[in-house]
Amino acid sequence: MGSQAASRSPSALNTPAGELPLAVWRCANTSPQSQRAGRYLPASTAHPAKMAPELARRIVAEYSQPGQLVADPLCGIGTTLVEAAALGRRAVGVELEPRWAEIARANLAHALAPPQTTLAEVRVGDARVLPQVLADLAGTIDLVATSPPYACDVGMIDKPAWLAGRTLCRRDTLNYSPERANLGHARGDRYLAELAGVYAGCFEVLRPGGLLVTVTKNLRRQGRVLDLATVTVELATQAGFQYLQHVVALLAAVRDGRLHARPSFWQLTQTRKARARGEPAHLVVHEDVLVFVRPPSSAPTPRTRAGHPGPPDRHPPSEPGPATPSDLWVARRRGSGRRRQG
Repeated sequence: MGSQAASRSPSALNTPAGELPLAVWRCANTSPQSQRAGRYLPASTAHPAKMAPELARRIVAEYSQPGQLVADPLCGIGTTLVEAAALGRRAVGVELEPRWAEIARANLAHALAPPQTTLAEVRVGDARVLPQVLADLAGTIDLVATSPPYACDVGMIDKPAWLAGRTLCRRDTLNYSPERANLGHARGDRYLAELAGVYAGCFEVLRPGGLLVTVTKNLRRQGRVLDLATVTVELATQAGFQYLQHVVALLAAVRDGRLHARPSFWQLTQTRKARARGEPAHLVVHEDVLVFVRPPSSAPTPRTRAGHPGPPDRHPPSEPGPATPSDLWVARRRGSGRRRQG
């Protein structure tokens, strides 16, 4: 499925589960740092989880048309907005932290020509109440493209501090914010509940037939792997979306038929430690791009309303209930024969 996806009739997008399209995108033949160089301000590097510009550009190009409205409810430094506006889409981003919102606005002004800057805006607000923040746009958005927190600790690496015996990550960037209420700090049941509210909100603001595209990565925590792709599919379908496509976005370069990983210092350190403990850990060299569609003529129900995904006992016995942490954490024990990452 290529760029035709956004222009097909909704019925053409209904894909049997057994025939779900799978694609592989090469998004890192040049490093994300090189992709951002000169186009994004140096202050952007302080954000701990930036989407690669090439990946954001590919998502916008494949799943929207020029002139359509693209939203990112967790916009960070504004990568999705910059790439959408550069491709002639209108764009709106929502960011909880004023610090990142200000950098996103600065990136729009820096990266775009004056006619393009009028296409995008950044609003300070909470993605967990998205229909309130985007009340004036509800039902008109064509594409929501976003990357949620990965339910694990992230932060900008401070290697000199770590070598001096202090913490590895800068405190002001750990989990996006020092505020514990930030979604980046959520774990376990709280993470599932709050992300369910985000996807329910995305459902409400999209037009019927609009698309939700998420970017996630399966990461390790305390010897276990969170299958975040499965989490996302469960939560999005509970919100009322139909699962459309799975894209493997490579974070490694492809040269002479081989993958060349681009690991961070943190990834190398943690992978080496895990392997020293006997865990079958590997460098993660891809992200999962998951595509969903809001069915035509659909409307929010008590089960899908933003912030109220509905308790498990509302589901008939034949229908799976909401995902639970125990379902979605994959144990990585020596000799367990579990799936390989990356």
